[in-house]
Amino acid sequence: MADSAEKKAKHGFFHNVSIEFKKIIWPDKKTTFKQSVAVVAISIVAGVIIAVVDAVAKYGVNFLISL
Repeated sequence: MADSAEKKAKHGFFHNVSIEFKKIIWPDKKTTFKQSVAVVAISIVAGVIIAVVDAVAKYGVNFLISL
C-alpha cells in the first residue's frame, strides 16, 4: 500500500513542478546581456577595490615590520 502512495506523491510532485515551470518568464536577450555586463563590471570594480586594500595593507605591514 505504501508503494502506491509513494507513486502518487511523486506524480503529484512532478506535476506541480511542471506547472511551476510553465509560470517562469525568461528574460529576453537584451536584458540578459545588460545584466551580464553589470555583473562583469561590478566584479571588476570589486576586484580593483580588493587589490587596492590588499596593497595598502601589505605596505602598512611591511612598514611596521621595518621599524
